[in-house]
Amino acid sequence: RASAVQAGAGLYPTLDATGGYTHTRQGTEAQGGGRSMTVTEDHSLGLSAGYEVDLWNRIGSAAKSGALKAEAGREDVNAAAMTVAGEVAAKWVEIQAQRRKKAILQEQIKVNRTYLELIELRFRNALATALDVYQQRENVARVKAELPPVESEERILLHELALLLGRPAGSLDIEDAGLPELNDLPGAGLPSDLLANRPDVRSAGLKLRAADWSVAEARANRLPSLTLTGQGAYSGAQLTNLFDNWLLSLAGSVMGPILDGGYREAAVEKARGEADEQLADYKSAVYTAFKEVEDALARERWQKKYLQAHETQLQAARTSLDEAISRYRQGLDDYLPVLSALMTVQDLELALVEDHKNLILYRIALHRALGGGWTNELQPPQAEELAATPQPTEG
Repeated sequence: RASAVQAGAGLYPTLDATGGYTHTRQGTEAQGGGRSMTVTEDHSLGLSAGYEVDLWNRIGSAAKSGALKAEAGREDVNAAAMTVAGEVAAKWVEIQAQRRKKAILQEQIKVNRTYLELIELRFRNALATALDVYQQRENVARVKAELPPVESEERILLHELALLLGRPAGSLDIEDAGLPELNDLPGAGLPSDLLANRPDVRSAGLKLRAADWSVAEARANRLPSLTLTGQGAYSGAQLTNLFDNWLLSLAGSVMGPILDGGYREAAVEKARGEADEQLADYKSAVYTAFKEVEDALARERWQKKYLQAHETQLQAARTSLDEAISRYRQGLDDYLPVLSALMTVQDLELALVEDHKNLILYRIALHRALGGGWTNELQPPQAEELAATPQPTEG
């Protein structure tokens, strides 16, 4: 915004105050050996004004370009805010998923210990082998080994979330909320709506328009310029008679380039090249916007099918586990089918949490791809908010 004000300042005349004081002592050697001293003083006070007549809209083009660049900067802020909001939502979902995994692992440890106690009881009654006991002990240790990485990842995600919120690591904690269920898909609208809602696309479009005005400014700079100047001043040898003598002058000057080594022509070509670059960036931003929306829709569509397939597989695995336990109790099979079915069920339980988390992340990506106008209502943080620094908490 400040750069835009600077770019448009040339549309208005300039007015400067001037003032001066001169004290001169001059000595002269006389022929007879004497010396004479002359002291003169001069005081001046005045105003100086200048104005460039914008004959070819050079200054106006610079002002338009600056204003569009300021708007593009605001859209860049909006895009950054939307990205941060999406990342905050994604980290929150990932934290809830890790906590859900931790709860499932803790429940699996209890279940495996229960199975281990039953097998040890059967072993003491000569109904199970030592291998059955060793296999179940290994399964208990396997599930317990999966718990520390989940807890570590949860803590790291909390640190990342604190950083996104502008707070130091260790100062943030959130409540358990579980993974939410998704509503219906939002309407993507017309392609023109997508271009209007994406701040990065809006920014690229504004930068392209600003580059066009910069070309106009560079072309106008090759033409002659007309500058008007005016000056009014008072002067006097003493302050008491400062306002007795006054001077008023008006002048106009025309300046046009003749030889500049191709500098101004190169400036035009440079501005055109930058405009072509902004056009390519705008085209890339539009194509990227459509791609991100289509990618998010496709990922969510297939993730739902993948999630349903895993849920069906989990139901089948639980049925297989019940049957394996029944045959093991009847002495028809050894413990290996039970162990295999148990591990399959427990792995699928964790996989379903990951699948549900990915489904929600794809929905967040879809909302980020669709954009929106809510970022226009954001306000800069207040000074007291910037000064407030939260202190880390223990644990």
